[in-house]
Amino acid sequence: MTAAPRFDLPEVDEFTRPYWDAAAEGALLLRYCAACGLTHHYPREFCPHCWAGEDRVTWRPATGRATLYTWSVVHRNDLPPFGARVPYVAAVVDLAEGPRMMTELVDCPDPAALRVGMPLEVTFREAAEGVTVPLFRPANPRA
Repeated sequence: MTAAPRFDLPEVDEFTRPYWDAAAEGALLLRYCAACGLTHHYPREFCPHCWAGEDRVTWRPATGRATLYTWSVVHRNDLPPFGARVPYVAAVVDLAEGPRMMTELVDCPDPAALRVGMPLEVTFREAAEGVTVPLFRPANPRA
């Protein structure tokens, strides 16, 4: 029997491998442009702000802090393996470094308590053997 296709796994290639390797170690990396000083996400080989080339754009560790921009509680999703996880919170967050990132919010038992601008922190989940993905959760108010 063939396993169902997975729609939640990234296509790891030579360029993005540092990002996924860092995630497996519990760190979030972003692309930083030395030409204009801006950070971007998703990873690209050039700067989408000033078009500087690969020689000016490098990986840089992120703080792991973000604020909630928007979200939706997903109650139905027929694509594997999302259906087994419903309900879940799909979200867009504003990273402390500037870029917006699509993600999933976890460790929020009451989605009604979510608020635009609430502080979040990165966490990680092993999505499949050898593939770890960054997610976000409400920040510890005591941190």
